[in-house]
Amino acid sequence: MVRMTVLASGSRGNSTIVSSATTRILVDAGLSCRELMKRMRAAGEEPEALDAILITHEHQDHVQGMAVTARKLGIPVYLTEPTHRAWVRWMTPQKRITYAEWIEQRQAAGHRPQATGQGTELVAQTSGGSDQRSVIRDPMVAVAARCSADVTAEPDAEEKAAVEEAIAETAASPERDPTSLPSVEYFRSGNGFRIGDIAVTPFTIPHDAVDPVGFVFEADGVRIAIATDLGYLPSNVIVQLRGCDVLMLESNHDVDMLRDGPYPWSVKQRVMSRVGHLSNDAAAEFLAKGYDGGAAYVVLAHLSENNNLPELARIAAERALRDRMSLLANHLMLAEQDQPMEAIVL
Repeated sequence: MVRMTVLASGSRGNSTIVSSATTRILVDAGLSCRELMKRMRAAGEEPEALDAILITHEHQDHVQGMAVTARKLGIPVYLTEPTHRAWVRWMTPQKRITYAEWIEQRQAAGHRPQATGQGTELVAQTSGGSDQRSVIRDPMVAVAARCSADVTAEPDAEEKAAVEEAIAETAASPERDPTSLPSVEYFRSGNGFRIGDIAVTPFTIPHDAVDPVGFVFEADGVRIAIATDLGYLPSNVIVQLRGCDVLMLESNHDVDMLRDGPYPWSVKQRVMSRVGHLSNDAAAEFLAKGYDGGAAYVVLAHLSENNNLPELARIAAERALRDRMSLLANHLMLAEQDQPMEAIVL
């Protein structure tokens, strides 16, 4: 049995659980640890059963609960090395140091690097030195440094909660390095690997992050693809989306709503660019022309709260599928921002 549960999807946070009979993976941790735990339990998922956290890219709405959740559960985080480097810079904005210097500091403080199948694992053994303490001093520091663009300038309650949660954890243990993780596993786009009995294939996506990826998961003969946060669908992505039983695809904005909306023109241009986000029309065009029709479930995800309506995203996708009569058996679902989506079980 393979199960996919979308805990949250949208501009304020993204997180999904993909699980087999023996392995459970949290894909992105874009909510506070507290909220992630709450939603997992509401969806019938036990947080303590998670085996790993897998990250698509470093934007705040995908990582804001990553570190606290990983430390609380004692599980590894899988991400690319450039993504890890960008996250470390974001978490330590006051420190003008290179990534190599950060690694040296970690090793000097007693963190032992270990070679693994996908890269380097950093295992915390002792607390960091005094220069590592409380590097995030104000809940607004990290929020000000966030790089997700489909958000307003004013941080919302969930973002503040995530940062305050991290600060509270550091306050309880002043020696805590906020960039410490139980272990780190690096992977590279295009190189498959396994977490338990789930095969993972990361693929490059066009987005304005340092090394963004989508994923295909395979277990027990079931294939699940997650492709969000991408400005368009290049051929390499389309190839990866073939032969899937579940397809989670971005349908971020309605073009007219975005153009007429409150965002500054520079942000509108970024969202509509080839490294921004897929519109309803772009997602529908793929479903009409590029999609192979193999998925039992198509999940529309990462809908903008400011520049989209669920009804508009659904109508655009339904029209695309309706025009291909052979695809009427596809179940179309919409992932939500504020509550878990009904689990898909295959």
